[in-house]
This record gives sequence, structure tokens and C-alpha cells, in this order.
Amino acid sequence: MTTERQPTGRTRVRRHRDRASYETAEIDAILDEGMICHVAACVDGVPWMIPTAYGRDGDVLYLHGAAGNHLLAAAGDGGDVVVTVSLLDGMVLARSTFNHSFNYRSVVVFGRAEAVTDPPEKAHALEVIVDHLLPGRSREARPPTDAELRQTRVVRLALDEASAKIRRGPASDQPDDVGLPIWAGVLPLRTVAGPAEPDVHNQPGVAAPAGFDQPRRWSLEEGDPAR
Repeated sequence: MTTERQPTGRTRVRRHRDRASYETAEIDAILDEGMICHVAACVDGVPWMIPTAYGRDGDVLYLHGAAGNHLLAAAGDGGDVVVTVSLLDGMVLARSTFNHSFNYRSVVVFGRAEAVTDPPEKAHALEVIVDHLLPGRSREARPPTDAELRQTRVVRLALDEASAKIRRGPASDQPDDVGLPIWAGVLPLRTVAGPAEPDVHNQPGVAAPAGFDQPRRWSLEEGDPAR
């Protein structure tokens, strides 16, 4: 069964409406595949934007930063924020410079964030963020101390107001350009993990994280010893 998020005046896609998706499953899949989001808000009348790691827990997006992060502090006080996540799938080369493009999947989320101050929920949020980057990593690494939790600011954002925009397929050349002797096509792009680089202080016999064996969001290069 497919469920959709009702588009709002802020999330409704206006240009290239055929690329819009309001399906919850598609929005969640893009968020789950991305690793970095960009968060924007106005603080004292000045627009600010920061990149940060994030994690999704059901219909909630957790964002984190330093305790002194002024943008997240303003967001946690109930300010409006916008969060974007973009995945680049290919470079679209057309026969005209005007029609060059990218194949991509993107999500935009609007809403009012809330500060997470309850220590158990803050610890849970950080686990969600860490496991979003590498599933199971929070069970392998030391959890944060009380002091580290106090040094971290976490905000939550409901995924009630979100939409996706997706481009797939070949170049959209003008009919008069199709016959030009110019190569056109798609150059696929993907994120690739290189060989693991162990820390010099690793204890003898400590193996790389199990998640490297079955990466969920990227491909390992051929011959990577982490395979």
C-alpha cells in the first residue's frame, strides 16, 4: 500500500512537476541513502545554512551539532527550518549546453524543530545518527558520556511536510539538435568506499566494522580487503 504526504504550499513542486514525488516510501528511501543534509534557518534576520549528519527514526529526523551551534539553538526554540538531502546519480550530457543536467534524487523538509533535552532520547538520537551512517556501529563503539551529551545539541524535526524531486533518464535535446554530430548520453555517478584505513592505535586482532562487509549505501572498490 502506497501512502503519500499531502503537499503544502512549501513542498509542492512547481517546476518540472512530473519529477515530484510525495510518496512516503520514496522520501524515506532517499533520506536513508543520504549521509549529509543541509539545514537552513533565519537567525536574527540573517539566513544561515550548515551541513551536518542526520538520522531518521520513523517519521522523525534527528539533527545534531555542538551545544553552542547558534542555528540549531534557534531551531530548537521552535524556529522554522528547511532541510535538504540530495543524491547525485548521473551527469546528463546533451547536444546543447542549455540542456545539460543531472540525474538526481532529492528531498526537502520544512517544519518547526524541537530541542531534544531528555538525556535518554538524546542518547537514542545519537545512536540513530551513528547507525544511519554505518548500521550497527553504535553497538561497537563506546556510548557518549554525560559530559559529551551536554556538549551536543540535538533537535528533532517531524517529517510531516516533505517532498521529493527526482530526475531519471536521458538528455532532453531539442528536435533540431538530435541530428548534430555531438555525443550525448548519461555518465553514471556513484559514491564508492575505498579500502579501510586502520588507525595506528588499533589493538591487535581488532577487525574492521562488520558493516563494511555488506555496505548499504555505497559500493566497495574491487579488491578492497574489507570485502
